[in-house]
Amino acid sequence: MSDGAAEIRVRVNGEVRAVGPATRVADLLDALGVATPRVAVEYNREILPKGQYEQTQLREGDELEVVTFVGGG
Repeated sequence: MSDGAAEIRVRVNGEVRAVGPATRVADLLDALGVATPRVAVEYNREILPKGQYEQTQLREGDELEVVTFVGGG
């Protein structure tokens, strides 16, 4: 996910990940293979509305919890 520039470190579901400095939440979800219709993202301890995934750029030290919903019956 890096374009050769300095990487930043964020914590995703408890694990530290290095990402490029221009990475947005939507980019991270793509890299994780997570489909947005069935996902919730907690960004620095607050639920991030899906409409903000594209515009929210990650910063050094951000903490995210990504939860996917599984249907069943």
